[in-house]
Amino acid sequence: MKVKAKVNPNHLKYMKKICAEALVETADALKSDLQQSQTIPFDTGNLQNRSMFIDDSKKNKGVVTICYDAPYARYQYYGISRFTGKPLNYQKGHNKYAGSFWFQPYIDGKKKKFATKAFNDILKGKMK
Repeated sequence: MKVKAKVNPNHLKYMKKICAEALVETADALKSDLQQSQTIPFDTGNLQNRSMFIDDSKKNKGVVTICYDAPYARYQYYGISRFTGKPLNYQKGHNKYAGSFWFQPYIDGKKKKFATKAFNDILKGKMK
């Protein structure tokens, strides 16, 4: 059995566009979920709120990144003091689960399917 198909280039452009949009919205959903999970260290709120942003400059290539512009974010993430090299003790006043490696549940933990599910749901909504 042979099947012939014609691909409309305009439809491909449209699909690429909505996939890029869905990817950015997925990153935003993950960022929001991360903030609500109360796992990011919180003293003044800069690390969780003002310093965290989504870089979507490569969205058309299928890449978006959740970034930090705070120089201390790396030390907080890995849980090591930049001055002493010793483990950090995180305040739990604002975020009761604050600690290091706050992205880990999305990488290989209980939330590892979060991004895939969010992307699929967002893309389905855009295709209606």
